[in-house]
Amino acid sequence: MRRQRLGRSTTEVTELGFGGGPLGGLFEPLDDATAAGALAAAWDAGVRYYDTSPHYGIGTSERRTGAALRARARDAGRDAGRDGFTVSTKVGRLLVEQDAQGRQDPQGFQVPATHRRVWDFTRDGVRRSLEDSLARTGLDRVDALYLHDAEEHFEDALREGYPALDELRAEGVVGAIGAGMYDPDKLTRLVRETDVDVVMLSGRYTLLNHTALDTLFPACAERGVSVLAASVFNSGLLATAEPGAAGMYDYAPAPPGLVDRARRIAGVCAAHGVELPAAALAFPLRHPVVAGIVVGMRSADEVRANVASYETEIPEALWSDLRDAGLLDERTP
Repeated sequence: MRRQRLGRSTTEVTELGFGGGPLGGLFEPLDDATAAGALAAAWDAGVRYYDTSPHYGIGTSERRTGAALRARARDAGRDAGRDGFTVSTKVGRLLVEQDAQGRQDPQGFQVPATHRRVWDFTRDGVRRSLEDSLARTGLDRVDALYLHDAEEHFEDALREGYPALDELRAEGVVGAIGAGMYDPDKLTRLVRETDVDVVMLSGRYTLLNHTALDTLFPACAERGVSVLAASVFNSGLLATAEPGAAGMYDYAPAPPGLVDRARRIAGVCAAHGVELPAAALAFPLRHPVVAGIVVGMRSADEVRANVASYETEIPEALWSDLRDAGLLDERTP
């Protein structure tokens, strides 16, 4: 599987990355065996980039990801083990232990509410978050570290969180630093005002949403910053060959207009013998600032389906036809 470097760092990722949100039981419960099967299938397919976060299942995703990668490192031996994969996690939320009292996590993850999240982008908070993540994963390091979901705490993240990440990078604790958010305007500020290596953009450069082209991608091109495109299916509307009326878009029921647009895109894809999910995965990678896509996966079957879609050869004429139909922004490569 192709690898790309993040910005000016030496950290590399495979173009297809494993998104760890579903491993935390996002929307539906997930047992340990199914999670382990998904991680094993991704490894067998050549995926070597794994992204997780304390937020995902209040630590559950980090524990499951770490257990799988520790086993791979042991199997590979001392010389090549830990260098055989890239893992990233995030900062901004500290997990504080509490009595679950029979309650489930209130933020959509189907796990007991054993901890509560506390926003903290201070230097001490960032360092403590990383230490806690290393303890949960059981790994000796993470390769990339991101400010997470900082839209409502952006000034704190910019003025306190970023310098803390920069310090960790200068110390050699992490190889690459950046932020994972859905707001391209705030990410543009971050790119222009700091020296990040990478931004992970959620749902804003997909077949249905091209807003990253306005300011973020030009800024990244100017500053040498890589983009990792996440939520390329926009929460599900682009994840099936025939989008349904009950499809989800950005974690909510898709508006009828977007469903119709997705169906029109799917029709053009079908005319070229390509299924919509394959085009959805391929589309972001066509832009030169995009180093990879990060796809949330919860089972071995999902992994195999996404890998098959990623490996699908897309005829160049498909993109031309989408543009001619007014379904792609004229600025898209």
